[in-house]
Amino acid sequence: MTSIRNEGPLQQSVLVNAQIATMGPSATPYGLIEGGAVAIENNKVTWCGPLADMPQPFEPWRQRNLEGRLVTPALVDCHTHIVHAGNRAKEFEMRLNGATYEDIARAGGGIVSTVTATRAASEDELFASAAPRVEDLIAEGVCTLEIKSGYGLDFETELKMLRVARRIGAHYPIRVRTTFLGAHATPEAYKGYDDRYIDEVCIPALEAAQAEGLVDAVDGFCESIGFTPDQIKRVFSKAKDLGLPVKLHAEQLSNLGGAALAAHYNALSADHLEYLDDAGVSAMARSGTIPVLLPSAYYFLRDTQPPPIQSFRDAGLPMAIATDCNPGSSPMTSLLLAMNMACTLFRMTPEEALAGTTRNAAAALGLKDTGIIAPGFRADLAIWNAQHPAELSYGIGINCLHDRIFGGAV
Repeated sequence: MTSIRNEGPLQQSVLVNAQIATMGPSATPYGLIEGGAVAIENNKVTWCGPLADMPQPFEPWRQRNLEGRLVTPALVDCHTHIVHAGNRAKEFEMRLNGATYEDIARAGGGIVSTVTATRAASEDELFASAAPRVEDLIAEGVCTLEIKSGYGLDFETELKMLRVARRIGAHYPIRVRTTFLGAHATPEAYKGYDDRYIDEVCIPALEAAQAEGLVDAVDGFCESIGFTPDQIKRVFSKAKDLGLPVKLHAEQLSNLGGAALAAHYNALSADHLEYLDDAGVSAMARSGTIPVLLPSAYYFLRDTQPPPIQSFRDAGLPMAIATDCNPGSSPMTSLLLAMNMACTLFRMTPEEALAGTTRNAAAALGLKDTGIIAPGFRADLAIWNAQHPAELSYGIGINCLHDRIFGGAV
């Protein structure tokens, strides 16, 4: 594990001489303020605007000259499976050598291999394996991270994964939101008995996770190789009874109406969405459910049908972008690369990509105090060795982070 530098809180400090992409409502692209300043007190932004307009009370505050660097809200990775054991590099090689999905499954591969490794790992081992992935994201300016369970598929391991996720949030200067994904796949012991798995494992584990304070939201995988809409309904109904918001993996491989189902439950987000139709887009627009796009999985699986970007634009739906960090379909720990992929593969604009990893990603997690630089918002900021926000999506494998401020602390 690498060392994370912590210089402490910026109490009554002002960042000056900066290009500030506030990402808030503005007639200017990116909400860009040239020659701007940001005043920070404790863990919140207290003022933001052109340096020439800075109110007199802030002038005595300690100033830090950013020498024209770019400041944005800190990045938010709103969809990850970052806690797991093992990897599936051998399967990757097998596929490239012509093996089919069935060949890999017969050899003990696929999600079964990750489940086996994750069940066998201790909490300490899971934490140690996740740590480098978390550190990669922190090093790219991420201050908020969603972490899902879903590689246990039994009572004990689902809770174990969520405990490790909470531990990551306690150990690192990063805000972690946990998501229960017991309805990710049916384990081998329940093959052919999906409903029994929901009743005997998934729902009891969700209840236990909520009782232990381990879960912030509930997710599911609604697909022909996952769970049917009716099965997801039962999980979501239990989540509603427990007072937990929901989100859904939907329309990645086919159109089962999962996004419309998610919208019916006022889901925070529906994710993937390559096969989403106009009815699903309309349902999401009515409920305010955020589309979360995962270009790395699209790239890694060599998909050819992109999500309906223009339909989202036409419906006024704000789009979020995430890494989908996972061992099977998106072994990636770079949110900056996800932004580039969203632009190159999905034809999103750099402004949409930055909104997708700041304010819209925060909305996909139900967070209202981050993702924008404005008075009253958390002082979660990224300072970049860049002059224009488009540089963040333009670079391929280029990390121009200069500093990261988390809750007012460098």
